[in-house]
Amino acid sequence: MSIQTKIVKGQVEIVNDVQVVFKDEKVTSSQASLLDKLKIKPFFYKMEVKMVYDKGQLFGAGVLSINHEDILSAFQNSIANLTSLSLSSGYITKSAAPHLMINAFKNLCSVSFASDYSFPAAEKLKDAAKNTVNVAASNSKADDKPAEKEEEPEEEEELDADCGNLFGDDDY
Repeated sequence: MSIQTKIVKGQVEIVNDVQVVFKDEKVTSSQASLLDKLKIKPFFYKMEVKMVYDKGQLFGAGVLSINHEDILSAFQNSIANLTSLSLSSGYITKSAAPHLMINAFKNLCSVSFASDYSFPAAEKLKDAAKNTVNVAASNSKADDKPAEKEEEPEEEEELDADCGNLFGDDDY
């Protein structure tokens, strides 16, 4: 509540806004009389929940504001954690089974691409890869125009070839 007042013979004139009463502070008698003269009754009482007791456990008041989306989000995060744990440990669960099947299919396709072994689904992927390469090659041929080639300094080429010993050195 913000007011600044001027009292003249039992009357109150509001001049400027000033904070008179502050939350969680005790109201003095002068503040109460001023508010009474202004016919302002800013006082109300309500219960404020701080903790919730349920089946022998205490919970914070935030538990009361949980909605349906929060529960679904927590459940989805838990399933994702379970799936990750299952995939990393090798213990198969229902949630990890689709990921294992996809990874197995990827491994079969990789073997098929690297060797002469083939199966129908791998053939479709090989054809799609060839078409992508052919389309990319035709696009690059169409886009090729005589352009000035910028010369790069030898130092950068040397750094590219060396890779800063990123993959190790054969001298060890």
